Amino acid sequence: MKSDLAAPRFKRLLALSILAACLYADAALAQGAKVSSPVELARRAGSLKPGQWVWAPAIAPAGPLLVYVDLSRQLATIYRNGVRIGVSTVSSGKPGHDTPTGVFTILEKNVEHHSSVYHNASMPYQQRLTWDGVALHAGGLPGYPESHGCVHLPYAFARVLFGATRQGTTVIVSKSAGSHGGADGADGGEVLAPSAAVEVQEGDFWAPSRSEKGPVTIVMSRSDQAVVVLRNGVEIGRARATLPPASDADRDTHVLTLADTAGQGRWLYVGVAGHDEESGRQLAEAIRSQVQLPADFYASVSAILKPGATLLVTAAPLSQSGRGSALTVISGAAQ
Repeated sequence: MKSDLAAPRFKRLLALSILAACLYADAALAQGAKVSSPVELARRAGSLKPGQWVWAPAIAPAGPLLVYVDLSRQLATIYRNGVRIGVSTVSSGKPGHDTPTGVFTILEKNVEHHSSVYHNASMPYQQRLTWDGVALHAGGLPGYPESHGCVHLPYAFARVLFGATRQGTTVIVSKSAGSHGGADGADGGEVLAPSAAVEVQEGDFWAPSRSEKGPVTIVMSRSDQAVVVLRNGVEIGRARATLPPASDADRDTHVLTLADTAGQGRWLYVGVAGHDEESGRQLAEAIRSQVQLPADFYASVSAILKPGATLLVTAAPLSQSGRGSALTVISGAAQ
């Protein structure tokens, strides 16, 4: 008799245990991936699954940071010195609790914030955008808008982003479909180095007065056969180039930094997500000799290079022809 009474209780406990396990599993999945996906996946941001993210800060180790949230695609893109260093899936406000659009600055940061409106809900790595409760923070990521107005990020991504931003960092939130990049899942669909200039300048140019100091980042696009130079996030030069074309077998992204070795400048590879094994390797002269630039442009760039400058070599395009939206994003921060 005692055993019969215990059976229903045992079944109830078992059912509760299974339910708790399922809920715990869902909660864990909602926190997103624990580590960055390979850096190449950033070119196909539309292929990122809910909770996935890419973080490669070595691409641009210094310079102004910009966070761009695309509500239409449920993606956040991070730029430093005008070059994309990260992209992540997000979950924004659901109908009736829409995330506001516009240009914001981070008002305050709190590692262990709890909501004063929604039943003391945990908001890890909170970065406040408005005083009435809208923020970036770690949260659920079901693959569609489901928050009460905040922008939910994968937990691990929220942590690294929190460490990279500061109070006053610019955050742009937009809901224009396709306003940033090309078709979902397409190679090169994301612009890697949008210009900081208000107007597009066609052809080769060199205008260092646009930004007279700050970190230098050089971006070489094998698909465009072109080079862009950014200083402190502003495009100061662009030129045609002869680069080894991107083949189907080699569409990798490579990042190098200029190091001072025994008084001589040398380009060394930086280990980015998916290419950690390259870290510290010196650029081979055989590869370097394949790159050809206009002589006067090469001389101008060489004159401003200092140890710590960054070189990004990619198969992705530098800009989206005729779209112009990426320019607006960056110039909005400058304004």
